[in-house]
Amino acid sequence: MTEPLPSLMVPTASWLRSTTHRRWLDHQGLRLLDFAKPSRMKLGFGPLDDDGDLSEGAQPDAMLTARHTHVYAIASMRGLPGCLPLAEHGVTALREGFHDAQYGGWFETEPSSSDMSPRKQNYLHTFVVLAASSAKIANVRGATDLLTDAIAIWEGRFWSEDEGVFRESFAPNWTDEENYRGANSNMHAVETCMAVADALDAPEWRNRALRITERFIHQLARTNAYAVREHFDREWAYLPDFNRNRPTDELRPCGLTPGHFVEWAHLLLKLEAALLRTEGHAPNWLLEDSIGLFEAGIHAGWSRNGTGGLLYTVDDTLTPIVENKPHWCQAEALTAAAALLKRTGHTRYETWYRRIWDFIDLHMIDRRRGGWIQELDAANHSSARVYAGKADLYHAWQATLTPLLPLSPAFSSAVSDLHG
Repeated sequence: MTEPLPSLMVPTASWLRSTTHRRWLDHQGLRLLDFAKPSRMKLGFGPLDDDGDLSEGAQPDAMLTARHTHVYAIASMRGLPGCLPLAEHGVTALREGFHDAQYGGWFETEPSSSDMSPRKQNYLHTFVVLAASSAKIANVRGATDLLTDAIAIWEGRFWSEDEGVFRESFAPNWTDEENYRGANSNMHAVETCMAVADALDAPEWRNRALRITERFIHQLARTNAYAVREHFDREWAYLPDFNRNRPTDELRPCGLTPGHFVEWAHLLLKLEAALLRTEGHAPNWLLEDSIGLFEAGIHAGWSRNGTGGLLYTVDDTLTPIVENKPHWCQAEALTAAAALLKRTGHTRYETWYRRIWDFIDLHMIDRRRGGWIQELDAANHSSARVYAGKADLYHAWQATLTPLLPLSPAFSSAVSDLHG
């Protein structure tokens, strides 16, 4: 990449100012985009195995489809061949394949004729809206209609104005609201709210992002030394034993997830920048809490046995539960380090940015088969205890691009501004 750097606070010797490093990031991003292209199916996208082929018995997956649509829509704005048709394919699948024509909203798999349809999840709907907003900015055919429909459902069914957060899940006909409030889906909702605010020039969505952040981080995590608690009931009672029998759940594992501490850290800085850019002011605590979250995440999760990398989960005393190291935790940690470096200029974050990339380069980038190894065990051997195959593109690819983008506007809008 040759774009200008987003901040004059970045030290002169930073990797973020290195032409060689920027080219290396670009190369790694292009490799990831190419590796994931075989995930295209007749309907949407499906999971890939370790070799980059569709997994045995692979079925179209709405979450993967939404994330791939988001990624390929943004990549298309950079002038990369093959990406726009993939984004169009994803938009079509979300509009026609995974959509519930009877009650509205989206299912994780193609709707079945049986009465055993899975619940409608805020987590999925958050990514459908994100995909649609990115596709709209990239002028993908059908994206505007998808975004209109998706926001109507997301806002109308999931947003809780009284609480200032998103509800978690419902039965297919929008009854039987789950007795749960989750930090994970609301964290991703912060990202999507900022994207929608930029895509539609709708500042109320930034305010919603701020309300979510204030509750989960400034009120709840700050009083717990920034160790982010994930699971609450609808009365906001903490659920310390939630999913105790499912320690390797992909979205709601028991305990605390240090990778989420650091993911929240860079989202807070992006929200601060968005508010400063559009409103001229932002709460001081956004920076304070971001620093606290990063320090807590590194303290709780990094190299607990001396082998490097950020582990998956810890309990309330910060004792490890699952010591395996998912790739996305490393991606979010380096993104947070880069964001704090751009915001503060402090060399501590340069050190962490380099350290985390060194770990990813030596242990997770698969130069023989392509893509990134999705998960390592405690000794840094490839594992599938939590994440099998190489299904994810979203976290890894964003990690190759976001370090060199400004903190605001949102990801897709920032790329559009640079390449428009």
